[in-house]
Amino acid sequence: MRQIDARIITQQVADMVVQANVELPQDVLGALTTALANETSDAGREVLQQLLDNAALAKSTRLPLCQDTGLAVFFVELGNECHIVGDLTEAINQGVRDGYRDGFLRKSSCHPLTRKNTGDNTPAIIHTDIVPGDTLTIKFMAKGGGSENMSRATMLTPAQGWEGIKDFVVRRMAEAGPNPCPPTIVGVGIGGTFDLAPILAKKALFRPLDVPHPDPEIAAMEDELFAAINALGIGPMGLGGRTTCLGVRINMAPCHIASLPLAVNVQCHSSRHLEVHI
Repeated sequence: MRQIDARIITQQVADMVVQANVELPQDVLGALTTALANETSDAGREVLQQLLDNAALAKSTRLPLCQDTGLAVFFVELGNECHIVGDLTEAINQGVRDGYRDGFLRKSSCHPLTRKNTGDNTPAIIHTDIVPGDTLTIKFMAKGGGSENMSRATMLTPAQGWEGIKDFVVRRMAEAGPNPCPPTIVGVGIGGTFDLAPILAKKALFRPLDVPHPDPEIAAMEDELFAAINALGIGPMGLGGRTTCLGVRINMAPCHIASLPLAVNVQCHSSRHLEVHI
């Protein structure tokens, strides 16, 4: 049984929340660069160039990519041959406290009714899976409010099938318009249960934009939704153009014979995610 000191986890989390908020991942930078080359709208091209310039400035100055440094969302894969010496949840939360403080990142976590800020961006949202092996994998996402507010979940009837799924996703993005700061990345969760579908959708956002789905049928579904969303013409920051979406990512799971759960989790152009292996 491999032992992992919780203090190591805290330091890794503190480092990763800062890095994710100041360095846009290479897959997102690549997608923005491709979008700029393909965009025909003058306004759209100007916005995309500004987004790329902003990413370069954030990296060089170590200032946040966006003033909304998000809620801290984690997906943790804990190997069944690992033993955490200490409290895993508290280790992650302490890393969030340290990183958001030392990185001068905005704290956005508050009481849902009184709106009183928690002061340190905790508690983090932590999803934990037990997996084979002796490695601890921590995936972090800084989830901004503008994009998260545009996310939705629903229960379709099985008869609605793929056409119903496509209609719901595309209508959701049309209704979202400029609100999630497009160009967006769209995570789609299909199947499972009412509670699992949104988790599938959010997990999907971690798959790099330059890595196609290994299942050709699902990859084709992603391409179809990608084309349909971009055909809306909303464009970068809602100013019109060909680039409303940088990518669609789908996760699917078996569901009840009487159900078709569906969730759409929207991510803005500042798709800040990072993972570490301990």
